[in-house]
Order: sequence, then structure tokens, then C-alpha cells
Amino acid sequence: MLIDTHSHLNFNAFKNDADKVIKRALDNDIWLINVGSQYDTSKRAVEIAEKYPEGVYAAIGLHPLHLESRKIDETETGSLLGFKSKAEEFDYKKYKELASSAISKQAKSKVVAIGEIGLDYYWKPKTKEKLEVFKGNQKDALLAQLDLAKELNLPVIFHCRMAHDNLIEILQRPALCKIKGVIHCFTGTWEQAQKYLEMGFYLGFNGIIFKLDLDEIIEQTPLDKILIETDCPYLTPPLHVKDLANKPFFRNEPMYIKYTVAKIAKLKNLSIKEISKITTENAKKLFKRR
Repeated sequence: MLIDTHSHLNFNAFKNDADKVIKRALDNDIWLINVGSQYDTSKRAVEIAEKYPEGVYAAIGLHPLHLESRKIDETETGSLLGFKSKAEEFDYKKYKELASSAISKQAKSKVVAIGEIGLDYYWKPKTKEKLEVFKGNQKDALLAQLDLAKELNLPVIFHCRMAHDNLIEILQRPALCKIKGVIHCFTGTWEQAQKYLEMGFYLGFNGIIFKLDLDEIIEQTPLDKILIETDCPYLTPPLHVKDLANKPFFRNEPMYIKYTVAKIAKLKNLSIKEISKITTENAKKLFKRR
């Protein structure tokens, strides 16, 4: 069994075949968490999760990129998938109600985390004055959502790009010492990784490990602090030829998590079966799905 702890089958890239992709994953013993990036995609993640008695869950949150209106070109992720972001203010009450309403037939909430939330300075403005406002808005939205995570006793899925030092500074506040979660798609330094690990956070690894040199960080990260993810439809790992049959573009999906698992197993000098078991237990522990 595997758990894709960060997927986006709630995004438009899967609007025509999300159910087929999910069935393919479940048939191959792969569970998944669909992660929201704004209210609409969070709501869609919940709606998808509620269709399945087990194996499909949701995270809800407002991604820092959706605090402003802009056109996002994600070609640097190895994908042809871009999107337009619409400015949204974080509505504490709406997100809380969304989490509270997502109860499955087993009387367990299908919302297992707040996320993805965090800081993203990749698209930062160039003037000092605008930059201060830009960073301040992201920080305020993050803190409000951390308050929601504390109230609902949920772990957090953190997005962080070019802002790790600022995120670490925020998370080191005494008032946030009980926050649990994962640093999704970790691409920072080992020194930054150590600080997250010292605070008890997990590190999430996906197909970007085939693009960036993260081998030493993976080798040094304790096994009990590693989570695996796809971030689909983005960050598609190099695929076996047979998996490319009839694919119009390299859209990632939960099935392709096996390539990331195989590379981590090689770096850790362990079997794929062992890495699968350990990362599944890690996910179940963090997201309280035991």
C-alpha cells in the first residue's frame, strides 16, 4: 500500500476523468489526499472525498498564490499546465464550516489537514514597498489558517518556495509549538531541513527529486519523517515508456508515485516494500487515519 499525501485531482486538469484516475489508484492499493489551494478547489476536494468510503481524503486551505490575481506559468515544473489565480481573502468561518461538514459514513471527517498554505516568494514584486505588503499579506493568511488548524486539531500541509527562513521563523514561535504537519515538496537546504525536523515536521518528496539534487537530504532525513507525494498534475517523474502510451502530455497522477518510492528506496538502500510500509505508516500517523 502507498499513500499519495499531496495530489490535486480536484484541479481542472482532471475535470474529465478524475474518477477514472482515482479508480486506477485505488485498484493498485494507492490512497490519496486531494489538497485544496482556494475555497473552490478545497470544496471540490471534499466533494470528491465524500464519494469514497475509504482511501480518498481532502485538505482545505488558501494557497499564498491565490491571495492575488495573476496568471501563473508553471512551465518550470516540467508541465505545460498553467492557471489564472483569482484574489481571495481567507474566510475563517467558511473554511471551518467546510471542514466540519465533511463527515463520512464512518463518522470520521474526510478533511485530514489544513493545506496547502504557506509562503511563496517566487512571484514577488520588485519594489520594496510592494514587497513588504506582499509578504505581510501572505504571513497574515498563514497565521489565520494556523489558528484554524489549532482549533480543529488538524495537521498542516505547508507550501514554501524561496521562503524557508521566514517560514521557520514563524513556526518557531512558542504559540505554534503544537502545530504538526509536512513541508510539501521540500527543496530547501539540509540546514533548513534540520530545523523543520527538530520541530517535529515531516518532509514531503515527489517527482522534483528527479530534477533537483536532493539525494543527500533524502539520505540524511530519518525514515520516520519522510512522506511521499505526487503534487499531480505537476512534477511528473521520468516515466517508463509503457506509461507514456496514448498520453497527450506528461500529466502526473497518483499511480506515478511508484517512481519516487523506487528512488527513495535506492537512496536509503532499502526495498521498495520497506519504503512503502514506512511512508504509509508515517502518513497514517500524521493524518490520523490509523
